[in-house]
Amino acid sequence: METSTVEMAVAQRLKQIRQRMDAACVRSGRDPAAVELIAVSKKKSASMIDAAARAGQRLFGESYVQEFCEKQAEVYAQVGWHFVGALQSNKVKYLRGKVEMIHGVDRFSLAQELNKQWRKLDASIAVLLQVNLAGEQSKGGVAPDKVHQLAEQITTLPHVRLQGLMTLPPFAADPEEVRPWFRHLRELAERLDALHLPGVSMRTLSMGMSHDFEVAIEEGATLVRVGTAIFGAREADNGG
Repeated sequence: METSTVEMAVAQRLKQIRQRMDAACVRSGRDPAAVELIAVSKKKSASMIDAAARAGQRLFGESYVQEFCEKQAEVYAQVGWHFVGALQSNKVKYLRGKVEMIHGVDRFSLAQELNKQWRKLDASIAVLLQVNLAGEQSKGGVAPDKVHQLAEQITTLPHVRLQGLMTLPPFAADPEEVRPWFRHLRELAERLDALHLPGVSMRTLSMGMSHDFEVAIEEGATLVRVGTAIFGAREADNGG
């Protein structure tokens, strides 16, 4: 496709997704302003990100550290970045100061490395705990019964701000089959919030992708990670 055609297609898809997001909010009695869209742009070019930004998209999600670092330097638009993929502790330093939020924290050692790197900036990084609700071996994430313990450990790290939870539920062609997992994450967040852990907020729920984000919104998502429905098909991973 020519550049102008690609840009028009991305803008049109974004418009349609936002309309669907707003409708899901109305159905569930929520304020549409309470839900943000993360355009998952992994494996997509800097020019496509710029096109989405010109169409009003602010937040973008990346899953691969090297790809993100290379691509970020090529993006002209002023955008916000979230890291939504699995993250190795030895690669945290490359994200330092470049992202607004890390979605996939599932172990204390990773949180410690985030604290170490953001301490160098005298700043803090917002994180979400990734919860493996179904205990799938192929996915990362902390077990639901270990979330409280990990949250308490993170309260000892002054440069890490725990803002909520994230999940990648088992895939189902019918989004209604995924609804119980989204509800489970929201209820888990509510239980954690009731503990009033110091410095911990549960206001952010990152859940829902291209095929099920409307159900996720109906169950309380505040961030939805949509890639394929914006940019077209690509390899499946932690957001799309």
